[in-house]
Amino acid sequence: MARQTFFSFRYRNDNWRAAIVRNSWVTQDRKASGFFDSAEWEEVKKKTDEKIAAWIDDQLKGTSVTVVLIGADTAGKKWIKHEIVSSHKKGNGLLGIYVHGIKNSNGQLGSKGANPFTDFRFTKEGKEVVYPVYDWIADNGYTNLGKWIEAAATAAGR
Repeated sequence: MARQTFFSFRYRNDNWRAAIVRNSWVTQDRKASGFFDSAEWEEVKKKTDEKIAAWIDDQLKGTSVTVVLIGADTAGKKWIKHEIVSSHKKGNGLLGIYVHGIKNSNGQLGSKGANPFTDFRFTKEGKEVVYPVYDWIADNGYTNLGKWIEAAATAAGR
């Protein structure tokens, strides 16, 4: 089934790693959202918080799953939190993927960051929801990303 998936990540620190994950997804004839060039992001950052939030929510339209790419400093960041909360509210399936093991543009590995989902307690129909988190390298993300996304969509009833 074709899935439009939103990828949430820290642009400045993890754009290179995020592009590697995204490219593995779209080469399999799938749609990715949440990717834009640096000029667009720089323009968006100049707006008010209300306009940035609306812009992010617009990027989430038409998606059924949100993948949070977890780098060294992803957890606790304002706009990552917004993307997680907005995705949960709209009923998207959610999952996290640690990307520290992917080399950046300089060939360097990152540091493993904290799980951003631990900042929240989500419920659905009175039951606690725990979103899965994987490691791109250790869990063979290139091969398993599609399975992870489908499992998240199924768990969300999408």
